[in-house]
Amino acid sequence: MTLSAGFRLGPYEVLAPLGAGGMGEVYRAKDPRLGREVAIKVLPASLSQDADRLRRFEQEARAAGLLNHPNITAVYDIGQHEGAPYVVEELLEGETLRSTLAGGRLSPRKATDYALQVAHGLAAAHEKGIVHRDLKPENLFVTRDGRVKILDFGLAKLIQPEIEGSQQTNLPTASAGTEPGVVLGTLGYMSPEQVRGRAADHRSDLFSFGAILYEMLSGRRAFQGDSAADTMSAILKEDPPDLSVTNQNVSPGLERIVRHCLEKNPEQRFHSAHDLAFDLEALSGRSGPAAAPAAGRGVRARRPILAGAALLVAAGVLAAAFWIGRGTGHSKAETSPVFRRLTFRRGLILGARFAPDGKTIVYTASFDGKPGELFLARADGGEPKSLGISNSRVLGVSRSGEIALNLRKEPSLRWYTKGTLVQMPLLGGAPRPILENVIDADWSPDGRDLAIVLEAEGKTRLEFPAGTKLDESSVSLGSPRVSPDGRSVAYVRSGRDSDAIVLADRSGSKRTLVEKGIGILDLAWHPSGKEIWYDESGEAAGTVLSAVTLAGERRTILASPDTLGLCDIAADGTALIERRTLKASLLFRGPHDAQERDLSWLDWSVAGALSPDGETLAFIEIGDSSGSKGAVYLRKTDGSPPVRLGGGDTANLSPDGKSVLAVFDGKLMLYPTGTGQPRQISTGDVKPFWAAFLPDSRTIRILGLQPGHDRRNWILDSAGGAPRPFTPEGAQGNSVASPDGRSVAVYFDKEGHIYLCPLEGGERRVVPGTERGERAFQWSDDGRFLYVLDPDGPLPRRVFKVEIATGARQLWKELAPADSAGLYAIFNVVITRDGRSYAYTASRASSSDLYLVEGLK
Repeated sequence: MTLSAGFRLGPYEVLAPLGAGGMGEVYRAKDPRLGREVAIKVLPASLSQDADRLRRFEQEARAAGLLNHPNITAVYDIGQHEGAPYVVEELLEGETLRSTLAGGRLSPRKATDYALQVAHGLAAAHEKGIVHRDLKPENLFVTRDGRVKILDFGLAKLIQPEIEGSQQTNLPTASAGTEPGVVLGTLGYMSPEQVRGRAADHRSDLFSFGAILYEMLSGRRAFQGDSAADTMSAILKEDPPDLSVTNQNVSPGLERIVRHCLEKNPEQRFHSAHDLAFDLEALSGRSGPAAAPAAGRGVRARRPILAGAALLVAAGVLAAAFWIGRGTGHSKAETSPVFRRLTFRRGLILGARFAPDGKTIVYTASFDGKPGELFLARADGGEPKSLGISNSRVLGVSRSGEIALNLRKEPSLRWYTKGTLVQMPLLGGAPRPILENVIDADWSPDGRDLAIVLEAEGKTRLEFPAGTKLDESSVSLGSPRVSPDGRSVAYVRSGRDSDAIVLADRSGSKRTLVEKGIGILDLAWHPSGKEIWYDESGEAAGTVLSAVTLAGERRTILASPDTLGLCDIAADGTALIERRTLKASLLFRGPHDAQERDLSWLDWSVAGALSPDGETLAFIEIGDSSGSKGAVYLRKTDGSPPVRLGGGDTANLSPDGKSVLAVFDGKLMLYPTGTGQPRQISTGDVKPFWAAFLPDSRTIRILGLQPGHDRRNWILDSAGGAPRPFTPEGAQGNSVASPDGRSVAVYFDKEGHIYLCPLEGGERRVVPGTERGERAFQWSDDGRFLYVLDPDGPLPRRVFKVEIATGARQLWKELAPADSAGLYAIFNVVITRDGRSYAYTASRASSSDLYLVEGLK
């Protein structure tokens, strides 16, 4: 049916037709409820009788509705009118890439920019198991501001995990979407496997991507014959002409990327869209949205474990000319490093070191969601060998071939988790326990002594050699590395507001070489002994690899848009580096949900607070998408699109649902959830870090810092007035208010326990039954129980209900995503008082791979 202006589809008013395609007719419409214009795709009622077409149309809506990404068209709603189903999408202003290409080929710069955006969109879709299967210039839309959006997931295939033990057949599953042998897609952009009617996975999209990129650069289609049969034959058997024939401005690196996408065998294409985006970023020098947020944006989540080494490979050479060498005195060509990828499995590298020969690599990795395992590999080839040690992290390898390991009783992917320090021979043998409660360690060059970081009496202590204290602090100490001459040890001191690289000699004399805002992570000595190399968060995003001399002179070695971890440096100067793509997902489960649902919005979604009925969620975005100071959002837990309220790196919803408290740029802000204007609430000379309402939705409690004092909790009226402290100094983390608003549960890091603190004065007392290091995050609605967890505990994260009067404990729930590959942290758990709804943020490495890097200077 053709709809005229003024026609109503549910609550939407049709304004004008926009066009028609294979999946239906498209109209411009208005949503009067939100006062915005939308695009509505309608499948005519006459065609909705076609069961296959209807199924594919509905599948498009389901698939696209799972995706929230700047480079994918947002789906707002789905409905049906008189037998005709429709999908409501965001309205785009601009033109399709096909229309853009009508003007001829694009410049390499613009083509690379468009391609990089598409690669990021595909990576987001593939991460959720969604394959497009019909990528072509008609399904890519270029908005007026240069944003590229992927359209039409009508042919998308939701990948279903195989049932363990089931026999593989060629029969389709109910949701597979296509019978074997049936060709879907568009000729000229199909992958060879699609042409043959075989199953198409994410690598099929990468082939289609390559055909589109070829066309953008050359101005001609990669595969086009006089007939459909000729085109299909070309896809199966022929390669398109070299790009240099049609466009001499195309660099060899860009042509290599196109060729890699257009491999006939899917096994020989890029491993993932993330890897494709990484190569494109290497050519463009751009930082993509997958890069990790700079440290200090709300969540102080230290990179889990030192990046590691691994496998072997002759998987090609990645020339990273986009990495910037500054202050080295060398030309760009001289400083461009060469990367060789070592690992290819899905998971998380937990730690890695070179063996004394510089060719053997010892690494720990958690692959495919399994506990960390110790591997031995050769850099020049061969299969990695498992040494049969699980729940461990490699800390160092001595010149005599002894491995120092942190051995845990339970699986943990936290960088600073304490465990038992053990020693074992490189060539295999039983581990020998040395010391308990060890966090990190490193061998002296002669292999006789160990520098050790351990937990002792609630503090972190550095010893070198073992038993001789060099430093002790209530803040974190880590990454100890002994100098090549064995006389001193460098390490990272991670404060609450800054990180530092400290150099200590055997006598205990210490001096700070580098001090900056939060962001220094891993370090290693250069073989010359004249410099310490370290990685740190970039000013905007990504990682900077820097060096500092013993005199404190600093220089930049390279900068990357990705998250990198420096693992080790061999005697010949070859570096062992992990490249990791990080993402934080927001998961929710309500009383009527059979399983958790992903309510993530952009790249780093962090749970803030749930309304008492569990129907509204306040959360923050603290990744590249939101800027350096974060953004506050509110969304319904039914999956409706969120509403951006303003800036901030914390978010707490008032119990009456009328406002959200946020800390933005060191100021306390109140954002109305309905009509009204945001306003700043004065906190005097107290700098707020976190804030929430008491049950009366008027009184505010904040965690803040007053000049000359340590952090503590304060209370103030939202209408105005000076804040009043109600806890001693030393309080850390978020406070949890009792249902009657008379007391709060607060964690004190020096004591390491949760205390109940009355708001109107009186002695605080430890909550019985809680264990050291646990934090409270909710109070039950009857006031009898606290929900507690250990943020540094094992994964899945165990949440307990503790009866306040008796200390009796019971396990409430174990939290972890269904897919735990690459998972390294679960944090910001929020729950309704009745325990029927909850949300949390899960951080994972969507890719974590080891590289040997040559040519760094």
